[in-house]
Amino acid sequence: MPRVREIEVFRLVLPYGRRPESILVKLTDYGGMAGWGEVVQPALDTWEDLEESLGEALIGVDWEHPNELGGIPGGSAADMACWDLWTRLIGVPLAHALGGSRTSLAATVRVSADGSLEGTVSRVNRYVGGGYGHVTLNVHPGWDVEPVRAVRAAYPALAIAVDGCGAYTEIAQLEALDSYGLAGIERPCTDLLTSAELQDRVAAPVAVEVASLQELDRAITVHAGRALLLRPSLFGSLAAVRRAHDYAVAAGWDITCADGRGAGLARAATVAVASLPGCTLPSDVTEPPRSAQIVTPPVGASGGVVAVPLTQPGLGHTIDEDQVRRLAKESFRTH
Repeated sequence: MPRVREIEVFRLVLPYGRRPESILVKLTDYGGMAGWGEVVQPALDTWEDLEESLGEALIGVDWEHPNELGGIPGGSAADMACWDLWTRLIGVPLAHALGGSRTSLAATVRVSADGSLEGTVSRVNRYVGGGYGHVTLNVHPGWDVEPVRAVRAAYPALAIAVDGCGAYTEIAQLEALDSYGLAGIERPCTDLLTSAELQDRVAAPVAVEVASLQELDRAITVHAGRALLLRPSLFGSLAAVRRAHDYAVAAGWDITCADGRGAGLARAATVAVASLPGCTLPSDVTEPPRSAQIVTPPVGASGGVVAVPLTQPGLGHTIDEDQVRRLAKESFRTH
């Protein structure tokens, strides 16, 4: 039975890209076992919520399973830490505890929109040379048909998806992309009815991103797509993520998983979720850079494939606490 005796929370500034921030939660039980969780690019009130309420919710509280704790202050980071602690104590990999069955995952790699066709094709060439069989091109109005045409011309057999990042209000350009044999159109727009209209007109599965089971229910009801872009951190708890998976599968939808960059822990949890049986599409679990991660082994793809860690309990990774403390902008401890 887990019983938390100490909580440590760290705010990290990460050494890559635009120096994104993560909040890490470490829970230690009375036997010395620790569980870790992460939220990437946290909401403004997350730190205060953790500092004011997490200790009262967890310190000295007996529980048998993370689902018993209900809504934990601090959202997905604290929930992930509870799952990691519990699965380490019972000696089970997180992937298995959630119901995952895969030993490895097909990975996609995201190619940002940089305005240069030559640069885009060159980066795709590098990824294909590294073993990727699936790429996802970020597109937006004015940067869509031309990059897709260029990549398709260079790689006729490559699986290509596009991610509109919710930027489209008109679907004509996205509809035109369907002639290039797309593997998927992710997040074309923010309006579900417009997304449903697009799905009616294209053969490629449209993948919608939602932040709650209620939103997923509406998306399925209006036929907004045929796939779910499942981002675990949006749901606040892994139990809710599993329910979203089950609901999408019951509706006949495919699932692809993705999550924010962070320090590696959020990606490790995403790998565990992506091992679920309904996650049939390649998942975006290849970032952050290996050199910036605080987990060993680092989360990443080899030859376009991501291994699901099944020989170690919990998240399946060792945390470099020295690196965590070096990167921490601030921290606090609660007994």
